[in-house]
Amino acid sequence: MRLKDKVAVVTGGAKGIGLACAKALAAEGAKVVLADVEVAAGEEAAEDIQAGGAEALFVACDVGDKAQVDALIGSAVAAYGRLDCAVANAGIVYACDFLDLAEEDFDRVLRINLKGVFLTGQAAARRMVAQGTGGTVINMSSVNAVMAIPSITPYVVAKGGVNQLTKVMALALADKGIRVNAIGPGSIMTEVFKQVVTDKAAMTGILSRTPLGRVGEPEEVAKVAVFLASEDSSYITGQTIYPDGGRLALNYTVPVKE
Repeated sequence: MRLKDKVAVVTGGAKGIGLACAKALAAEGAKVVLADVEVAAGEEAAEDIQAGGAEALFVACDVGDKAQVDALIGSAVAAYGRLDCAVANAGIVYACDFLDLAEEDFDRVLRINLKGVFLTGQAAARRMVAQGTGGTVINMSSVNAVMAIPSITPYVVAKGGVNQLTKVMALALADKGIRVNAIGPGSIMTEVFKQVVTDKAAMTGILSRTPLGRVGEPEEVAKVAVFLASEDSSYITGQTIYPDGGRLALNYTVPVKE
């Protein structure tokens, strides 16, 4: 097990990519602390991981609130004695025409998707520095940090910020033995994806821009998180890895199988 006895916090851990990351980290021996605003789903997720024989804890947390993030890290340390990895995954999407986008909606997305990543990473890093044993921080970015979809302006802006934040954190924390990287998924089969892509035409549009010809699974993103959390990536920091089925490399459309 690559993460035996390590302690990992995963924000947005109740569902989707966050839950897949928590399960994958636990499968490699980590003790995981899931954080989310969805309490019922989060508690069920932690119980599911426990049922599989791993140690897991759920903590309700709004990552846009510093006090709650600090309390989250404190809860992880109180339960398991230390912190080795933080996966800043919590995020929301809001779709709106650019000219109709309200200031409060712009602020709301950045509060979770960018400020929340900063608060999580900073609180985790402070604990890791206090321990003196280093650690890893993994920020959840997106292919939309590089591409631009005008109907989700604040999401795109936030993810672009996450990429730069990842670089800044990596440079600032390198001499403290803390590695910081990001994951930039493409189209992944989550509940949010299913809500957005509701018909064949929409799916065809996505697949026409995906060379591998299929949508990714949360578990495929989680495998990247395990790699970045483990010593397998010991010389990697300040990078964003894109499990996107080849989408960012593509500058044309590809045929879609019926």
